[in-house]
Amino acid sequence: MPEYHPLIEIIVTSIVLAFIFGFIAKSLKLPALLGYLVAGVMIGPHTPGFVGDAHLSAQLAEIGVILLMFSVGLHFSPKDLFSVGRIAIPGAIVQIFSAIILGTILALLCGFSFIQGVVFSIPLSVASTVVLLRTLEQRHLLMTPSGKISVGWLVVEDIMMVLAIVLLPVLADISLSDKDVSVGAVGLDMLWILFKIFTFAILMFVIGRKILPGLIFSIVKIKSRELTSLAILSIALGFAYAAYKYFDASFALGAFLAGLVLNESEVGSKTAQQHLPLKDIFAVLFFVSVGMLFDPMVVLKHPVIVITGVLVVVVGKSMAAYGIMRMFSQSRETSLIVAASLAQIGEFSFIFAGMARNFKLLPATLYDVILACALISISINPLVFNLVKFMTSKNDPDLMLIDMTHDNDHIHE
Repeated sequence: MPEYHPLIEIIVTSIVLAFIFGFIAKSLKLPALLGYLVAGVMIGPHTPGFVGDAHLSAQLAEIGVILLMFSVGLHFSPKDLFSVGRIAIPGAIVQIFSAIILGTILALLCGFSFIQGVVFSIPLSVASTVVLLRTLEQRHLLMTPSGKISVGWLVVEDIMMVLAIVLLPVLADISLSDKDVSVGAVGLDMLWILFKIFTFAILMFVIGRKILPGLIFSIVKIKSRELTSLAILSIALGFAYAAYKYFDASFALGAFLAGLVLNESEVGSKTAQQHLPLKDIFAVLFFVSVGMLFDPMVVLKHPVIVITGVLVVVVGKSMAAYGIMRMFSQSRETSLIVAASLAQIGEFSFIFAGMARNFKLLPATLYDVILACALISISINPLVFNLVKFMTSKNDPDLMLIDMTHDNDHIHE
């Protein structure tokens, strides 16, 4: 009898199935991310056949989260945000709270508690950066006014989600405590956690900005690709672990700040983006692990909340974004493109929902509903853009680009 190797088994199965279903998704002009989620569903406990080790998969996925957040920090550009901040900052905040209100009302009507409703609605309120960037690139809209506003909008959403992830453990302690907790005690707990996180951020920027760029430059001069890759990986994982171990912050926040600090240095940013090893592989394992936890039967067991949740994501968020854009005197066409860009949910939603599930703030049913909303909204997002094309004038430069054919898109992805 051959020796059992669960770690090798889950890695091999996840990568092979992710490739197969990712290829099918791209062949159907859908985001590859959708294929990765389906691969996870196929090896999860809720579908027949082989069942992967969910515990090992979750630990591998944690590394994927760290590297994803590190990459987000590397690509965060304050200059890009400032250029569209007048619209993106208030727009994203109002749109997030609009979706949270709608999602909370939906959860309350379905019999869940207020806290569960808020936690459920937060993942519905933000869009996927991966899906957004891929969609804008495919349609050559990334550098248009609507594309820049959409990206800036997503940056604000990402920052809000980082704060939500940071405060999630505090909310868990409060909601799961058997004792009555005063408002003052809650406030002190939050201030203490924020103080530790603020201290960590200051250390990162003061020490990191002085040491990391020089360290990276010294390593690059050695001209060893392996050592450079190890250095970048050490920075991403090391700071993530330090944030978790010593400052009670999440792995995600530590990795995000590490990427942000390196992004301040031109040599650090370019080197990190060129030498960040295994990022895509671990990101794929993260999406596969998310899919493993999804029970497809939720669509049949709770069709009303699933359909309504999708409407909140696709219609509610889009209408809020469209209305906000029009309030800022943006054209109808530009407003519709931004609205369509936000009509989906993705990786930050998965990270937050997974943490909330682990903290027992989110019931399994609502977690499954969030994943169902993600799968459906990502699948129909190309159709939403096609609808925008037919709803708007052909004279708008942004929309004329949507009509172009992109036979070579797959080469750039």
